[in-house]
Amino acid sequence: MAQEFRHRTVAVTGIVLALVAALFAAIPAGAAPPHESGPVDLTKSTAQWIDRATVAVQRDADDAATTRLVADRDGELVVRDGELAGEGVELRLRQIVDGLSEAQREKFPHLAAYTAYEVDARDRRRAADALTGQVVLTQQAADGTLVTATGVQTQGVLDDLYAARATKASLGPVFRDGRPTLSVWAPTAHSVALERDGERVPMRRDDTSGVWSVTGPARWTGTPYRYVVKVWSPSARAVVTNTVTDPYSLALTADSTHSVVVDLDATSLAPKGWSTLRKPKAVPLRDAQIQELHIRDFSASDRTAKARHRGTYLAFTDARSKGSRHLRKLARSGTSYVHLLPAFDIATIPERRKDQKSPGCDLASHAADSDKQQECVAAVAADDAYNWGYDPFHYTVPEGSYATDPRGTRRTVEFRKMVKALNGEGLRVVMDVVYNHTAASGQDPRSVLDRIVPGYYQRLLTDGTVANSTCCANTAPENAMMGKLVVDSLVTWAKQYKVDGFRFDLMGHHPKANILAVRTALDALTSEKDGVDGKRIILYGEGWNFGEVADDARFVQATQRNMAGTGIATFSDRARDAVRGGGPFDEDPGVQGFASGLYTDPNSSAADGTPAQQKARLLHYQDLIKVGLTGNLADYTFTDSSGRTVKGSDVDYNGAPAGYAAAPGDALAYVDAHDNETLFDALAFKLPQATSPADRARMQVLAMATATLSQGPALSQAGTDRLRSKSLDRNSFDSGNWFNALHWDCRDGNGFGRGLPPAADNKDKWPYARPLLTSVRVGCEDIEAAAAAYRDLLKIRTTESVFGQRTADDVQRTLSFPLSGRGETPGVVTMRLGDLVVIVNATPERREQQVGAVAGTPYHVHPAQRKGADPIVKSASYEQSSGIFTVPGRTVAVFSRSVR
Repeated sequence: MAQEFRHRTVAVTGIVLALVAALFAAIPAGAAPPHESGPVDLTKSTAQWIDRATVAVQRDADDAATTRLVADRDGELVVRDGELAGEGVELRLRQIVDGLSEAQREKFPHLAAYTAYEVDARDRRRAADALTGQVVLTQQAADGTLVTATGVQTQGVLDDLYAARATKASLGPVFRDGRPTLSVWAPTAHSVALERDGERVPMRRDDTSGVWSVTGPARWTGTPYRYVVKVWSPSARAVVTNTVTDPYSLALTADSTHSVVVDLDATSLAPKGWSTLRKPKAVPLRDAQIQELHIRDFSASDRTAKARHRGTYLAFTDARSKGSRHLRKLARSGTSYVHLLPAFDIATIPERRKDQKSPGCDLASHAADSDKQQECVAAVAADDAYNWGYDPFHYTVPEGSYATDPRGTRRTVEFRKMVKALNGEGLRVVMDVVYNHTAASGQDPRSVLDRIVPGYYQRLLTDGTVANSTCCANTAPENAMMGKLVVDSLVTWAKQYKVDGFRFDLMGHHPKANILAVRTALDALTSEKDGVDGKRIILYGEGWNFGEVADDARFVQATQRNMAGTGIATFSDRARDAVRGGGPFDEDPGVQGFASGLYTDPNSSAADGTPAQQKARLLHYQDLIKVGLTGNLADYTFTDSSGRTVKGSDVDYNGAPAGYAAAPGDALAYVDAHDNETLFDALAFKLPQATSPADRARMQVLAMATATLSQGPALSQAGTDRLRSKSLDRNSFDSGNWFNALHWDCRDGNGFGRGLPPAADNKDKWPYARPLLTSVRVGCEDIEAAAAAYRDLLKIRTTESVFGQRTADDVQRTLSFPLSGRGETPGVVTMRLGDLVVIVNATPERREQQVGAVAGTPYHVHPAQRKGADPIVKSASYEQSSGIFTVPGRTVAVFSRSVR
């Protein structure tokens, strides 16, 4: 299967070198002797203590006579001259001949083949004390020779000892009778103190939960604080004292240096009308039409927004701005949700405007194909105001750079004003959430979780190093307290910020059980008790299957296949690739697809093969699109382009089943999002270079229609309806406002031709990009025409109930592809849906489609199109006696039986 994930490299440069130097300076002399390697290597942790009674060992030495755990609270165990040196407490181990139990193998499938050892019953009482320091597993031969010495991973035993009580604890700031109690889970810490106002207040440990807490007076409210945690750190290989912010922070100082004691229920933090906020009518996930939007993109270049609001939450309160007016048009046409890219606290954006750098050159003065713009943008990318935000710092605090003042609770108030404004426009709000990784781990200053409970919150590989398959330091929501953090954080966003939905980044790296626990917790929220109806909150995410968790290696993942039937949607890449052509990682970006001219309007790309090969691939793409139009249903039965009767799951998508959904709403349709090139840029690479601006606009609308007119939810990147371009940038996560900004005024263009895209992710495509950047153009007429035609399609999708079928059986009964089979027209998909007939003609020519089954039945171009903005679709016709529908080239026509 295609792996769909972005490179979101955190800018580090000199900081990393300084941190590495500091880490080595912190390691005691002799802690890592040069000869320490192989099975005798304390820098690795290849053994795992999975519960209080059981240790699993990856490589069991054949000549081992004795195996034991050695624990040292001071962390001074080392290997010298082939011997374990240092003082420690021993815990005796006995090999379990039959290995791990069935229940243990089910819980830890990746450890199923490990050798199992039982901790002596007399030593188990020492487990809690042992876990507060360095733990080493050793094996010795009969003659006393040390044959194995390795660190020990302890996530499993920590859960076994503490999770039952700790998962029920209230963490972070909690107010009772006006007094705050601050609590943090730190079961392995030697001590924890609260640092505030220059003093340290000792915190008390609950031995059954591992939670440390302290209660203070009301005057603590609004003041900064941090925790001072003394703890053994495997990455530093020493006992360290970390001064760190609260993982459960609810407010922060600028640049996240300190947490702030805050009560989110305080009326002073509520905008006027917040407690009585009336939500737009809830739209079920199966009918959701979603606009994906980055907060800074929305207004950073909008001259009609107030100057001090541009790039901030408050820009959404500028009702007269062009951006707000466009959102209102979309809402009136049927868009139901705005999906905000990450808006929690971000690790890599300076939050004070005075600290944010801008490109030091006149970007507009350079040629459309120049490399100077990207050079200037890249020079300040690490310190400018821009990032997509997939580098989380604190999960439950709004990002400060989007606030007019990043200090304290101003960001809380302004985020709420944004939600209120969007709700007032008729739009519900979805948050993009990123719990699958952190921006850093270990002793990095931007590592919060791993400096409080080292080695627990991050997912560790078999050698004890932190997994980074998501691009950054992976978290481990399969561990109870990381799973709890996910649930608790989302409940806070739902209750305190009235967020209406959540989109999970790389959801396949979460256990399915964790995402279902989120669903259960949200469902328990009620309007009467919590101010929100949690059952109305929608959930969807990226169900990609890759990395160390792939194929359910560590747990049942929240992947496309596994989430079917849960009511939680996953993005479907099947029809997306068929519509665009090829895949997001093609060496040649000119590989064509259904909406980019494959076979019917070929470009010069050698990758597309001979005409016969192009035709065969195009027809297969049409089968993928048909499956997509059903909502990606696994069991939907239809005739494919070869004439066979197949189910959606029988259609091949790169070796995987195309259909995987159990019901409409399991799969989310889209043809572009923030990842990879925008739809306009993808079509710029793929359509023949001489394609006219008007035809580019028509193919853009046609591509969007394949998602909009499908069963189930659909998502569109903001601005795609206005032909949005990022000047061919395939990964604009740190490309600044210059490449990312939305241009609501068509006189400013659509963002194309603003220079070659940044070299880091695009230089290999520059030879393809250069000739396009100086030749491809669209104007106001094309931009406005595309936007209006898309809104007409939205009206059809959201006013015709047949697009929102509830069950797979309903779809099978009401939806068909009457012209599918060996005689199918390449480049044309015809769908019959209840009283509608939808014809998608991606070819340049006018096409006739004879649907004999409807001959004698009156059909007319749908009123939304007949009275709509596109003059060309109005020329589509239908001959009642023969059942022949005639549709112009590059056009989507919807025919209705009723005249309205």
